[in-house]
Amino acid sequence: MEAYRDQYATLFHNGEKVVLVGISADADTTLASWAAEKNAPFRFAADPEGKVIRQYGAWNEEGKYANRHTVIVGPDGKIAFEQRPFRVTSQEAYTALGEAVDKLAPKGR
Repeated sequence: MEAYRDQYATLFHNGEKVVLVGISADADTTLASWAAEKNAPFRFAADPEGKVIRQYGAWNEEGKYANRHTVIVGPDGKIAFEQRPFRVTSQEAYTALGEAVDKLAPKGR
């Protein structure tokens, strides 16, 4: 999530017309502490029971953890872009994500 934080202004237009929500199986208190410590400029949602995580196919049943997936939901409520899994060390993943955000919420418009 540090990479999202570090590239937030570029990727997500500083939140203009875009809402970024990181969903985690961690407890809300853990997420709040981590977000404050890392100075995250976006929102987090705790899903300790994994209901949403499972709906998006991000739960790894064998390892009992949530995979890093990126899903963009468009203004119509439909999935407009997915990266499964999101490769946090790949600049190409961030480039594709930025292009997808730009299509749905062009900067300055």
